[in-house]
Amino acid sequence: MGVSYMVRASSAVECQRELDRLCRLLGAVATTAPMRAAGPGWMARAVMPKAPANGEGPIER
Repeated sequence: MGVSYMVRASSAVECQRELDRLCRLLGAVATTAPMRAAGPGWMARAVMPKAPANGEGPIER
């Protein structure tokens, strides 16, 4: 299992904006579009893509 992130916000627009920002800054991939969360607000999720098994590909340090 890779690293996953959850974005929680008070509106769908704000949730989508922050999900996009998270993906852009960290290179994460959105897996769940904003949806109503249990309780107040909206929720979306993203994951970090797995590195290639052979060790090739970009690595940031």
